[in-house]
Amino acid sequence: MRYTFIGKGLDLTENFQNKIAAKLNRISKLIPEDAETVVKLTVIKLDNTAEVTVKLPKRILRAEVTTNDMMASIDEIVDILEKQMVKYKSRLKDKAKQNPGFIEELGAFGDEDVTDEGIDIVKTKHFVVKPMDAEEAVMEMELLGHNFFVFLDAESDEVSVVYKRKDGKYGLIQPEF
Repeated sequence: MRYTFIGKGLDLTENFQNKIAAKLNRISKLIPEDAETVVKLTVIKLDNTAEVTVKLPKRILRAEVTTNDMMASIDEIVDILEKQMVKYKSRLKDKAKQNPGFIEELGAFGDEDVTDEGIDIVKTKHFVVKPMDAEEAVMEMELLGHNFFVFLDAESDEVSVVYKRKDGKYGLIQPEF
């Protein structure tokens, strides 16, 4: 992260800036390296106000806290920004699962595991689909102890599925092509 410090009513020494940057680096793992961070510190009488704005590629994160101690304000801001960033990234991950276009935006945060996320198929079964009616398929499903059964409908010559519903009754899925 690149930092810009603005101070009003206080002297911003290099040592003080380094302490603030060290505290903000706690969230640097969540934010892209090229993000621009503006830290505005204001002291008016006993009120120490810290305002931090982080400019992301398509979003701006902002937090402002006023306390009696400037470093306490910075600590609270780090917590607020961390929550905002975690929430934002989880929303992006959810959107990336639905729309692959968001994977590119997530890549800016260094999340390589996003593209690797997927369904892990651990077993594959092959079986002969026999022509039968839905009642026979339900009986076969019950004999096997499964909660669904794929069969070839004898009347329509199409693949269908019977399944056991949560209410104990049965459902039939007939796909249309």
